[in-house]
Amino acid sequence: SDYVLHDFELISLDDTGKESFTLRAPLLQETPGARTMDLTRPLFLVPDGEGRYWQVKSRTGWVSAKRDEIRLRGQVRTTSPPEDPRKVLMTTAQLNLFPNTRKATSHAFVTITEPGLTMRGRGMRADLASRRFTLLSQTTARYVPSR
Repeated sequence: SDYVLHDFELISLDDTGKESFTLRAPLLQETPGARTMDLTRPLFLVPDGEGRYWQVKSRTGWVSAKRDEIRLRGQVRTTSPPEDPRKVLMTTAQLNLFPNTRKATSHAFVTITEPGLTMRGRGMRADLASRRFTLLSQTTARYVPSR
């Protein structure tokens, strides 16, 4: 590796100088020459349009050289900002995150839950800024109204 970081916090800025994401992890290794990063147990904090943070965790991760694509694999868990009254939890085996646009995609099965609603489907497109999720196929939903 060009370099290795242990137990760190990194703040990545976009081309305009705004925070793209914050990353915390026990291990980061940059690939020689490629400038890509391999991660162990990463936690990404991705700001939404209002400056609150989505939390995205996984077993492993990979970050592109331009820092515009993140590939998360293994027990991926995405939670909406704690201040958000619509408590959203997204779980999947793999997620591709595009922090500069606040978008995410997956080709795997994804389960999205929020109070009173559970949705599951294969493949997903998400806009974290607007909190819009589209499940692409084999979709089921279960709605339980609050009393």
